[in-house]
Amino acid sequence: GRRWMELDRAQQKAYVMCLLDGLEVVNRDKRLKVARAILYLAQGVFGDCDNEGDVLHWSRHNSFLLYQLGTFTAFLELLNMEIDNSQACSSALRKPAISLADSTELRVLLSVMYLMVENIRVEQEADPPEWKTCRETFKMELSFPVHTEEPFALLLFTMVTKFCSGHAPHFPMKKVLLLLWKVLLFTLGGFEALQVMKVRKREELGLPPLPEDSIQVMRSMRAASPPTYSIELMEQQQQKRGHRSRRPLVKQDSLDIYNERDPFKNDEAGVDEEENDDVDSGIEGELDLMERDAIIPTMPAQRPPIERVSFPKGLPWAPKVRQKDIEHFLEASRNKFIGFTLGQDTETLIGLPRPIHESVKTLKQHKYVSISDVQIKNEEELEKCPMSLGEEEVQETPCEILYRAMLYNLPQYMIALLKILLAAAPTSKAKTDSINILADVLPEEMPITVLQSMKLGIDVNRHKEIIVKSISALLLLLLKHFKLNHIYQFEYVSQHLVFANCIPLILKFFNQNIMSYITAKNSISVLDYPHCTVYDLPELTAESLEAGDNNQFCWRNLFSCINLLRILNKLTKWKHSRTMMLVVFKSAPILKRALKVKQAMMQLYVLKLLKIQTKYLGRQWRKSNMKTMSAIYQKVRHRMNDDWAYGNDIDARPWDFQAEECTLRANIEAFNSRRYDKPQDSEFAPVDNCLQSVLGQRLELPEDFHYSYELWLEREVFSQPIRWEELLHYQ
Repeated sequence: GRRWMELDRAQQKAYVMCLLDGLEVVNRDKRLKVARAILYLAQGVFGDCDNEGDVLHWSRHNSFLLYQLGTFTAFLELLNMEIDNSQACSSALRKPAISLADSTELRVLLSVMYLMVENIRVEQEADPPEWKTCRETFKMELSFPVHTEEPFALLLFTMVTKFCSGHAPHFPMKKVLLLLWKVLLFTLGGFEALQVMKVRKREELGLPPLPEDSIQVMRSMRAASPPTYSIELMEQQQQKRGHRSRRPLVKQDSLDIYNERDPFKNDEAGVDEEENDDVDSGIEGELDLMERDAIIPTMPAQRPPIERVSFPKGLPWAPKVRQKDIEHFLEASRNKFIGFTLGQDTETLIGLPRPIHESVKTLKQHKYVSISDVQIKNEEELEKCPMSLGEEEVQETPCEILYRAMLYNLPQYMIALLKILLAAAPTSKAKTDSINILADVLPEEMPITVLQSMKLGIDVNRHKEIIVKSISALLLLLLKHFKLNHIYQFEYVSQHLVFANCIPLILKFFNQNIMSYITAKNSISVLDYPHCTVYDLPELTAESLEAGDNNQFCWRNLFSCINLLRILNKLTKWKHSRTMMLVVFKSAPILKRALKVKQAMMQLYVLKLLKIQTKYLGRQWRKSNMKTMSAIYQKVRHRMNDDWAYGNDIDARPWDFQAEECTLRANIEAFNSRRYDKPQDSEFAPVDNCLQSVLGQRLELPEDFHYSYELWLEREVFSQPIRWEELLHYQ
């Protein structure tokens, strides 16, 4: 009869231990009842709380308490039991329509695990020392498996493939994917942790420090006004007939780089000011969805003084030059002035004119050697001299352990994730053969009233958005961590994503009204946790659902879009065959439409994707999109002798792109077999030549061997003629 807050720590522990004993019972319903009680604790005993802060505080407190008493391990055993529950799988397969009732136990287990991972993962300054120890132990437990042979993330990946293969259609995919994303975020580390690891690894390899912190540069970037289309310009001109036009109709409106006041732009100063307050307070000022330049008051009759135009102070990124670029430059210069080349020699400048010396000096000042370059070089040496260089020392990092565990089923994992992403994309049409991702959102009884239908519609859309968010985030996280760990691990994952049609899938995702997707209101704020647990719910009406909440944009969808653009960048960077895929799938108009979203980070990744294909789009496209070209120049990093804007680059010629992918694949396979194949398969393994010991070896035979033994003898031995002369020939 006492409240949870009134109990001291010993009593709380005793109560949790009592609940954990209840998980051991055979009766399934009793077990579920106990699991629900533990879920109530993990959710922050909201029945005893008065405000949202208390719910979150107790949720965090109870998560640490539950972990210390071994709840996660107990729930992991239950999860394994549920995954292997063939009865639930077969009953779900027999049903014509799967609903929430089919996955009740799984959803309770995954919810508790998710709350524990998320609460323990997030650090706070006020955390006591024992919680910090707890966090490190939990991280080790998830990263380095002790009892099982595989990390926890692999179990979740297996659930995803099992769901996609159709063997377990009742699995609650949204919860599985969210938990998988958070587990990867916890065990591998987020982007800031990744940046720290990158700096440390460069130091270890003896490379110069990074020219800038990309996260900080991105935070200080400003969004530019999107290019408007001529139809929109006509409409805006009609609205502003009273204004004197400064110039005739142009092909592409200004990308507002220098904060110029555009006569064709709507005056929305008041709206933008209000929106910025929400944006800055909500997400640490990192986002800038709506431009801040609109704070300038409405134009008076006379021209404002010229000082108002604030020109940017230099470019945001330091230019980079690859070793290959210096070699190409010197090769072209030597051919022109001397008439012969010196291969990869970048030091000998004899016979070249003075300006070329200056150019080479400038290029070398901005030379950037990436960690990937060093890894590729080491790999080439190990392939060339496997005996003399000996075994490579591989650090047992969480990333390395995960890759080794994922390696042999990695293509299936990537295909499964992309299948679910396709089913959740707003542009996808419902097909009979596509997988059903709504198993954990559809109720047993379908809605009868209009209000219920609206509520379910919002819930279904929100459900899909969360799936897209978690898949895009975990794919990006995997790509970035594998790239740092070893370039060929990254290339293996990215090649399988490309083979599984990831590039056209992402372009299909963006081939929609991206502004309406980012401003979508598929959430009912009064039903959000923890608000709904503390306050009385107001009566929901069709009108209140249609009005939605006050947020000007959906952070979740913006996050997904940026992640997908970053994945597309990762897949296509320095790969001419994949860049040609962007051109073939006519991505330029799709990407240009995405520039309408006025958020600096999203615009940067769109501009990067446009930059790599500019040389293939032809002179006419460049001519009619000069403002986009200017934005690329101002926002994207420069490669000093990269001729991206004019298409004269030697790499722009249509080489045999298939050969490029085949060479890459051969390198990846050589890396995987060298590092991960078992040593007995190696050609350097010792051979046993003694007849007695070879015949005396015990062979592990499969269980069903003795059933089919006689048949095998008949087919493989008695019915086969023995050619003794061949044996003599081999001798």
